[in-house]
Amino acid sequence: MLSTRFTELFGITHPVVQGGMQWVGRAELVAAVANSGALGFITALTQPTPDALAAEIARCREMTDMPFGVNLTMLPSITPPPYAAYRDAIIDSGVKIVETAGNSPAEHMPAFLAAGVKVLHKCTSVRHAVKAEALGVHALSIDGFECAGHPGEDDVPGLILIPAAARALRVPVIASGGFADGRGLAAALALGAEGVNMGTRFMCTSESPIHRTIKQQIVDATELDTELIFRSLRNTARVASNTVSREVVSALAGGGAFDDIRHLVSGARGRTVYELGDPEAGIWSAGLSQGLIHDIPTVAELVTRIVAEATDLIQGRLAGLCDRNEAVLVDS
Repeated sequence: MLSTRFTELFGITHPVVQGGMQWVGRAELVAAVANSGALGFITALTQPTPDALAAEIARCREMTDMPFGVNLTMLPSITPPPYAAYRDAIIDSGVKIVETAGNSPAEHMPAFLAAGVKVLHKCTSVRHAVKAEALGVHALSIDGFECAGHPGEDDVPGLILIPAAARALRVPVIASGGFADGRGLAAALALGAEGVNMGTRFMCTSESPIHRTIKQQIVDATELDTELIFRSLRNTARVASNTVSREVVSALAGGGAFDDIRHLVSGARGRTVYELGDPEAGIWSAGLSQGLIHDIPTVAELVTRIVAEATDLIQGRLAGLCDRNEAVLVDS
């Protein structure tokens, strides 16, 4: 077992997090993650209303008595969702762990703190992480350029971003973006993180509520099979490479505006991908970590394997390198 400040603070067994994922973070996946000893998050805005979110939280509780949380992502929108109502549904449901992402959680922190909710904020830069820490969040999830979804506009990969964040912050840091196995977990711990957050890897598990064809698409894909869309709009998103995402990239590179590609990037089309299993039906998120994904295990098998791999690396190969170096010094 790997114990860190993060596992102790959030009351979990393993330093592994399944963060919020639109259309994916549903009760069956989150409960399986919780039962494995890791920390899973229901995605609030996957649910059409705050009342539906409360029902999804109740459904998750029927499947696990272990800690789990809810993700509340706040992004620019023509018609913003009722974030305060979703926040209140989280609090009223008795959830004590929240992952915030997107915009600053400042508006919601007083209510969360008053209700005794621990907040894990996800961001893509050290400067934003420092601001979030000042607001009172309990931990930071640092999203490197390798991640699925929104990697920010700085293009800083995890190898640099994670130790930079760990050096600048006092609260625990979770490494996000590009993690899929025990090697990644061991590396994240070495870089100063207290655990890892995985999205694409958890999409590709038995309990993930997406079509089997999409899971197999992730298995078959490589680290080269993603696209960065919305770059010219400074709202970059990493998604799976398909005819739709390539058309979006081409249209914007040719001087197009958002209105020119609005019909291609609708959330409804992305939801169809997951539900019907057509990888060409719309835009859907995938990170570079898909190049490290080669099977579709159960969540319990995945988490057990990752922790075991990381432990073996730390206690075996890495410790062995130290012993070897000590022997060389003695001989010399």
